[in-house]
Amino acid sequence: MIGTRTLRRRMLLVGAMVVAAQLAVATPSVGAPTDGGTSVDVQPAPTVPAWPEADRGFYEPPANVVAAAEPGEIIAAREVHLANLSVLPVNVDAWQLSFRSNNSRDEAIPAVATVIKPRGTIDGVRNLLSLQPAEDSLGKYCAASYALQQWSVPAPLTGQIVAPLQFLEAQAALAQGWAVVMPDHQGPNAAYAAGPLAGRITLDGIRAAENFDPLGLTGRQTPVGLMGYSGGAIATGHAAELHASHAPDLNIVGAAEGGIPADLGALVDLADDNLGAGIVLGGVFGVSRDYPELAEYLGTHLDPLGKQLLAAKSNLCVSYQSALLPFANLRGLFDSPSGDPLRDPVVESVLDRTKMGHRVPDVPMFMYQANPDWLVPVGPVDRLVDTYCEDPNARVTYTRDHASEHLSLEPVAAASALMWLRDRFAGVPADAGCITHDVGSMALDQVTWPVWSSIVGDTIASLLGQPIGT
Repeated sequence: MIGTRTLRRRMLLVGAMVVAAQLAVATPSVGAPTDGGTSVDVQPAPTVPAWPEADRGFYEPPANVVAAAEPGEIIAAREVHLANLSVLPVNVDAWQLSFRSNNSRDEAIPAVATVIKPRGTIDGVRNLLSLQPAEDSLGKYCAASYALQQWSVPAPLTGQIVAPLQFLEAQAALAQGWAVVMPDHQGPNAAYAAGPLAGRITLDGIRAAENFDPLGLTGRQTPVGLMGYSGGAIATGHAAELHASHAPDLNIVGAAEGGIPADLGALVDLADDNLGAGIVLGGVFGVSRDYPELAEYLGTHLDPLGKQLLAAKSNLCVSYQSALLPFANLRGLFDSPSGDPLRDPVVESVLDRTKMGHRVPDVPMFMYQANPDWLVPVGPVDRLVDTYCEDPNARVTYTRDHASEHLSLEPVAAASALMWLRDRFAGVPADAGCITHDVGSMALDQVTWPVWSSIVGDTIASLLGQPIGT
């Protein structure tokens, strides 16, 4: 039998060979800027996908080209081959779009999204699901646009295990005939947990998808649903709140989000000396990439260990982020002028600007949360729902699950979220006002069981190479 140490060496050697191949084949991808984003030269799919860091021609187009484009306008496009586990091809049509978006200071930035079209044709309008995966990482190569491609370095090596798992939810949506867009919502600097940035990129990714003729959508009339969990809920929730101000032209019919990080300060409180310390500290570092004043604060007030962690975590995917220093004393990493870094003015200001609840979404919301969540506390989610529901026009269905925790609720609730979005796409009106349900487990809702059966069947068919959506 092969020893564990020998097997690990072989896996690392394979990963290094794949990376070397990527660097060897990485060439700039050129796409003609468009007038309104409706027509663009589509480049062929790469034989071996290059890491974003080695593919700057596509991921980092010239600043003047980006600034000259409108939000959501396509700058470049190319075909891609998607695969489960980086190996098993998924039988769909897929492309990557490079487009213009804005950061939290409304400055022009480049962004990338993966758009997917199911096989077969439909009668009438094709719906669009914008699925925001929980990237939760600080390396650009951790983005969904890379992790979902065939012959990308597999998740056990990169540490990006979440996006490939949530890709199964995208395939369930494709099986219903919906088109799917999955944005790299952390942006060009992998600004993990920077919510307003993620919301803007999500909305502009939808615009780019609607601007891309091969996807077969009906422009701004396309019915759009939003869906995200945990780190994906950061993007989803902020996109719902920003819809009216940033992208009122989009026809968003509903947003489903769970494991909702409504208040990043509350996550730090819960993670301090707790299991989630590693992943939450990565989020602090990620937010600083879109807020220069927080980056300056970290450079001034982190202690030597904190600065070492800032360097060590700077390019890690979610698995390694979580594994690096759980149960850390987070406050102890700072030399805080006030004695508590969360009370320092710079930190307070950034936390307030990244908190949900500044605006009430003008779209129906399906929100769900595990009551005993060890990573994302339920209290701020309860308060967020209460804040929304002070508005008489709010439409919120909120479910608290008392048997699940953070990791288990995501797969448990996926079928309920997809069913709720299916009703919105079908034109079924969302319940008026606000409704809160307390349940033992969302998995016990028998109405969702046929959907789960369909997801399992579609997943098996996808793994066997069957076309999705016919």
